[in-house]
Amino acid sequence: MPRKTDKRVRLIEAAKVLIHQKGFNQTTLADIAQEADVPLGNVYYYFKTKEAIGEAVIEKRAVEFTEFFSKLDENSDPRARLMSLIQFGTEDLELTARYGCSVGGLCQELGKQGGSLADQAAKLLHDLLMWCETQFRSLGFGDKSADLALNMVSNIQGIFLLTHTFKDPKLAIRQAKVLQEWLEKLTTGVRGTTTSTTKQVAAEVA
Repeated sequence: MPRKTDKRVRLIEAAKVLIHQKGFNQTTLADIAQEADVPLGNVYYYFKTKEAIGEAVIEKRAVEFTEFFSKLDENSDPRARLMSLIQFGTEDLELTARYGCSVGGLCQELGKQGGSLADQAAKLLHDLLMWCETQFRSLGFGDKSADLALNMVSNIQGIFLLTHTFKDPKLAIRQAKVLQEWLEKLTTGVRGTTTSTTKQVAAEVA
């Protein structure tokens, strides 16, 4: 791999870590250069502004989301995919307790100042919502799918927020179990049922 690419990749990875740990506004280009072991003067060759490297980090997160969704989609069962999403949220809880959600925290911070970066970051959570909605639609919940997806993503983000606020990973484990039980109860009888039965289950949620 060309050295030019190495440096750019290292800068993006370094920025990704530091923005999660310190926040976007508190992270400087000098911090990123030091973390990536790239001379500060070279940073400007790849990224003219901190906003530019912020865009690159968000693009990297979007690629990771796409790859993650593709991995989950390898399972033919939509409920199992959603369960896997919840389970994934309980990984790396020490990092979550210390720094919060890498995506949710970024959306919160950038959302306060608005602008293009905020819109780009918000699309990450939008894509997560759309993916969850697709799973609920596959389970036959129809028009209720968007509300169910919103409830699920809100719960996951709430878990991350409280885990970070109280620095307690056990909170995430407890609430993830509650969320899994909710999903299990919600979808019991849905998989492998006839269309009419699926619609009946979905109607009961309304």
